[in-house]
Amino acid sequence: MRTLLPSLLFVAIWTALVTLLLDHIFHFDIKLNTTVHGLLGIVLGLFLVFRTNTAYDRWWEGRKMWGAMVNNCRNLAIKLSAFLPPSATEDRAFFARMISNYPMAMKDHLRQGTRLTELELSDDDWELKMDEKEHPPNYIAGLIYQRIQGLFAQGAIQGDQLLMLDKEAKALTDIIGACERIRHTPIPYSYSMYMKKFIFLYILTLPVGFAPVFHWWTIPIVLLIFYILVSTELIAEEIEDPFGTDANDLDTDGLSLKIKGNVHEILTKNLPQ
Repeated sequence: MRTLLPSLLFVAIWTALVTLLLDHIFHFDIKLNTTVHGLLGIVLGLFLVFRTNTAYDRWWEGRKMWGAMVNNCRNLAIKLSAFLPPSATEDRAFFARMISNYPMAMKDHLRQGTRLTELELSDDDWELKMDEKEHPPNYIAGLIYQRIQGLFAQGAIQGDQLLMLDKEAKALTDIIGACERIRHTPIPYSYSMYMKKFIFLYILTLPVGFAPVFHWWTIPIVLLIFYILVSTELIAEEIEDPFGTDANDLDTDGLSLKIKGNVHEILTKNLPQ
C-alpha cells in the first residue's frame, strides 16, 4: 500500500475527472460497450499469469538451491567428522569455520558484496586475503579443497574417502553457479516495460468505458482493478530476485546461520567416541 499510494491517488483523481466530464458536464449518455476492456483484460491476465509464474519459478529454484546448500554442507561435515579422528581438533575447527563461511559469503556475494565481519577468520592475514578476492566463495571452496588434498597427502584420509568428499566439495561451486545464473539473468527489460505500459494504458482508458455505465461507482471499481493488476506486477518484481533483502525474498541469513550451527555441532561438539 505504501508503494502504491501515490499511484492510487493519481488514478482516483483521473477517474473522478473523467467521470465528472463525461457524466455531469458533457452529459455523455451513450452507453459504451465494455466488451473491449473485457477482452483486453483477458489478454492482460494471461500476461500477468506468465509474468508471475516466471518470477515464482526463479524464487522457487533459488529456494531449492539453498535447500541443496543446507544438505550439502551437512553431508560434507558429517563425512569429515566420520573420517577425522577426535584428536584432529585443528582440522575439525578449520572445516567447521570454512564450511560455515561458504554460505555466509555466498549470500552476500549474491547481494552487494561479502561482509567479512560475518565470517569466521583465524587471523588478520586471512581477512586481508579474503578482502582482496573478487569472488570470496570460490576462495573458500579452494581452501577446503586444499585442506582435503593435504589430508590425503598425509595419509589421514584414504583414496575412496577423497572421492566421497569430492562430491560435496564440487557441489558448493555448482550451487552458487546456479544461484548466480538466477541473479544475473533478469526478466528482459522490454517485456517488463511492455507490461507496465499495457497496465497504464488499460487503466487510463478504463474510466472512459465505465463512467457512462457505473457513474461515480467507476472510481472504486477502477481503483480495485488497478490495485489488483499493479500489485500482481509488483509481487512478480519482488520475488524474481530471491536473494535480496525484501520482505518476500528468501531468508538466506537464517539459512546461513542454520548451516553454521549444524556444522559446528557436527564437527566440534558431537565428536565420535
